[in-house]
Formats: sequence, C-alpha cells, structure tokens
Amino acid sequence: MGRGDKRTAKGKRFKKSFGNSRPKRVKKAAAKKPAAGKKAKAPKAVTAKKAPAKKAAAKKKAE
Repeated sequence: MGRGDKRTAKGKRFKKSFGNSRPKRVKKAAAKKPAAGKKAKAPKAVTAKKAPAKKAAAKKKAE
C-alpha cells in the first residue's frame, strides 16, 4: 500500500486521480440566479446633488 495503490490518498495523488479516498474540491457558486419570473433589483447609483445655480444680480437702472 502506497504510491502505486489507487485505493489510498497517496496513490491517487501519484496517479493524479480523484475518488472516495481523495475527493475533488467543489467550487462554490459565485452568484445565485434569481428565480424565474422575478427580476433582480439593481442597486441605484447614488449621485451627489449639485447646489442650485446662483441667479445673476439684477442691474440697477441709472436715474
């Protein structure tokens, strides 16, 4: 039992195979898809409000 035995983890590493003795890593799901019929709400972009533009000062008429 050792490197040549595919029933051990060491043998599976040597043969570069997977199985009960050496289970393969499972990747986690990155993002779940929404259920059918429902739409995923996208986050609203928050923008800074600008200050209102200043009005030009009224010119005084010469009397």
